[in-house]
Amino acid sequence: MAGAARAKTRMGEANVERILDAALTLFGQYGLRGARIDEIAALAGMSKTNLLYYFSGKEALYTAVLERTLEMWLKPLIALDPSAEPREALSLYIASKLNYSRSHPEASRLFAMEILQGAPHLKKILSTTLAAIVSEKQATIQAWMDRGKMRPVSPLHLIFTIWAATQHYADFAVQVEAVAGKGVDDDAFFEEARRQVTDLILNGALVDRG
Repeated sequence: MAGAARAKTRMGEANVERILDAALTLFGQYGLRGARIDEIAALAGMSKTNLLYYFSGKEALYTAVLERTLEMWLKPLIALDPSAEPREALSLYIASKLNYSRSHPEASRLFAMEILQGAPHLKKILSTTLAAIVSEKQATIQAWMDRGKMRPVSPLHLIFTIWAATQHYADFAVQVEAVAGKGVDDDAFFEEARRQVTDLILNGALVDRG
């Protein structure tokens, strides 16, 4: 019985991911108003009735897509450890955020659109969960400064700078490709972006130990 229950749970989780993936595609193309539940269900390979078993409606599904993106982004931020070396920890965080811009550009752009519209579906989680995590990580960065590992920069604005520099490659991909002739889906350009963004940010924030 326990094995059957676990299999059912795994199937349910897989169905939710399929729905969220399909919803991201269609919300990204048509927005909240233009996307239709029946089309999302069809893209996910299930009936509308089956989809509505997991999500109460289009608004709930849209919010879930956005929250999944935020959860993905928060994992490497949460992993910042005050006992770690800041160069290694921040380099890994920057690389993770750039990787997400490469692997999940549609998610980043949909999230940006939500923010530009005043975050009507995310305002509560931004001012509670996100704000609390950012506050905790400001303390982590402050601890590195107190240990003489970092210059006296603003922890908050350092975090904002990392977000802006890394998400730019997804949110403004058309502009990046128009100017550079390529984007982060190009391996060499991605590696150049990772190296340059990391150096530009960390060289301004870290104490030179060389």
